[in-house]
Amino acid sequence: MGNELKIKMYSFTLDCKDPYKLAEFYAALLGWEVAFSSEEWACVCPTGAKQGAYPCILLQQNPDYIPPVWPEEPDAQQQMAHLDFAVNDLDRAVKYAIQCGAKVADKQFSDDWTVMLDPAGHPFCLCEMKAVMESEYFALL
Repeated sequence: MGNELKIKMYSFTLDCKDPYKLAEFYAALLGWEVAFSSEEWACVCPTGAKQGAYPCILLQQNPDYIPPVWPEEPDAQQQMAHLDFAVNDLDRAVKYAIQCGAKVADKQFSDDWTVMLDPAGHPFCLCEMKAVMESEYFALL
């Protein structure tokens, strides 16, 4: 195997107060599964995928977590990152995300995507990408 350096994206990690609750939300939204959980951590990944085969969403307990304000406001907790999800039907995807526990953000800036807030207040976007998703170059688990 040698000494070659290997680097692979493993996860996108979000802080929250209740990792399992947030993992259940993302598992429902994406049709994935909660691969493992403890009081401090929970991991959501594609159903049946071997660990590390595809980047997972890792939820980390932070008792001092403060949800970001979106869009930004002076002197308020800022978002540091957000997730984008490709969808083939934006209206249906928004309704489904709401059923899973998300909220539509009060401010929107485009008709091509909808900014949502997960149950812990993290912003994420549902992006209309039907043409891209139907191309031969797009892979979706």
